[in-house]
Amino acid sequence: MSVESVIFQFSVWALPVLVAITMHEAAHGWAAWRLGDDTAYMLGRVSFNPIRHIDPFGTILLPGLLLALSGGSVVFGYAKPVPVNFRRLGNFRRDMVLVAAAGPGMNLALALIAASLMHAIPWLGPPVREWARLNLLNGLWLNVILAVFNMIPIPPLDGGRVAVGLLPRSLANPLARIEPMGFAIVLFAIFILPWIGGTLGVDLNVVWWFVSAVSRFLDDLIGSITGIA
Repeated sequence: MSVESVIFQFSVWALPVLVAITMHEAAHGWAAWRLGDDTAYMLGRVSFNPIRHIDPFGTILLPGLLLALSGGSVVFGYAKPVPVNFRRLGNFRRDMVLVAAAGPGMNLALALIAASLMHAIPWLGPPVREWARLNLLNGLWLNVILAVFNMIPIPPLDGGRVAVGLLPRSLANPLARIEPMGFAIVLFAIFILPWIGGTLGVDLNVVWWFVSAVSRFLDDLIGSITGIA
């Protein structure tokens, strides 16, 4: 893959990645602030300024490495998590759901915006038309995937916290107790389980089954709503 191709691929992913992950975290902070916890606000994290949310490894190095190594087919990253003191919220269970859902909700809103802006592509000049089109397509798909992935019902992912807030306490409490192991479980499901399946000749990539199926449904739905399907 040529240097020019790598630079072009990076250029059409950098903005969608940066916007998606920083707006996701800022939405968490804004929701928490409005619902009674000013922890993120006092730390300057209720901001749509990407610099306040950038994690050097997760926002810059990791997406860049994945992009270069995969030839543009794989990109993933994260921003610095926004600190939230859930016990300062007015209604603990209800507000925890709202704060957790704010991040994926922001990603879906960004996906709708990206799809709607596709209608402006024909008005752009040839030098930037393809670059803008790829930025918007990548932004649409990336935001949908981030929304769906983060709604997997395993804490500390957003979906896990939503589930803890909505389920009866008899089910919510055991689910909440797995939060310290949550990321290890997710990483096992993403990397180790498919590897085990590969050695056995069985497709065990259950995370991608879920994320891909739901993301394609939402992508088609957004396309129909915005008229780009």
